[in-house]
Amino acid sequence: MTTTPTWDEIVRTHTPRVYHFAYRLTGNRYDAEDLTHDVFVRVFRYLHTYRPNSFEGWLYRITTNLFFDQVRHRNRIRFDELTPELRHRLPTKDLDPAALFDHRTLDDDIRSALATLDPRLRAAVVLRDIETLSYQQIATTLGVEIGTVSSRIHRARAHLRTSLAHRAPNRLNGRVPTNRPRSSPASGPAGEAA
Repeated sequence: MTTTPTWDEIVRTHTPRVYHFAYRLTGNRYDAEDLTHDVFVRVFRYLHTYRPNSFEGWLYRITTNLFFDQVRHRNRIRFDELTPELRHRLPTKDLDPAALFDHRTLDDDIRSALATLDPRLRAAVVLRDIETLSYQQIATTLGVEIGTVSSRIHRARAHLRTSLAHRAPNRLNGRVPTNRPRSSPASGPAGEAA
């Protein structure tokens, strides 16, 4: 018989995963910390209702639902994110190694592109491409059909491709340039033998 872990065990074990997911959804550390806090408050309140199944799935579902609530609330009260020029003036805490890795692996372009996505599309693409959940797990987490998941991921990826087009390799006459030399090392400038 499987016993439900205590709240303290849940917090210790799952905080990094929940924070990582929350950061990908919100796009900034402060909202991710708030969202992570709210998730564990919700877990504390409703742990007695959890039925053994996929605990990680339950956490993803709670995090996603609270994120959508946060977005709805923010749409009523509009906040603009600080510009990079002003952001450096704020006092900051040292980042833990996981957060530092996240900041280095998803640069400002990618974080900005994710932030421009509709929250439903962002949740789907983050769950698939960053959290690597299956389409079925995403459908369960978001409470939608697999076809809806597929559609949201497709639309999110298309939007991201457009938003990040400036990062694509340069194209010459419809071909991607290669680093291969035009002539072999043993031949001269026009392909003649040396």
